[in-house]
Amino acid sequence: MPGIASGYAIGICLYLAAGYPPAPVFIETEKFTLAWNHSIEKVRWEESYQVVIDKYGNAVLKANLARIKGSGAGMEPPTEATLVNGWYVYKPNTWPTTPLRLTRSGFTDDYQLCVNGSCEIMENIIPTDKGITLLDPCLRKAIR
Repeated sequence: MPGIASGYAIGICLYLAAGYPPAPVFIETEKFTLAWNHSIEKVRWEESYQVVIDKYGNAVLKANLARIKGSGAGMEPPTEATLVNGWYVYKPNTWPTTPLRLTRSGFTDDYQLCVNGSCEIMENIIPTDKGITLLDPCLRKAIR
């Protein structure tokens, strides 16, 4: 990876927009999926991402695949989506703006973060203040 000194781990950093806890939670991973249920339609959404290193040595997010388990008001799948085993599946054509802003209210189920095939409710990873949690691709000096 050009521009990256050895001894750095690639991953994602989670932190609350309000600033508490002050240190981000680091999760070492190059691929992950965010999953949630739509607050009104109660339909499952999943978005898969990859952390890649750009030509300047910065960690950036690449959107790989999105899946929607149905459709409903205000959540129609894009025209290029195909229906596969009950899921509308498509490849996002743009890279996401980071940090991702994840709204975590007390009125809906929390996000799930899936890494290496194992999903965890986000509350078990980082507490919520019922506001915005930010997700950034990041590098961390490896601990030896």
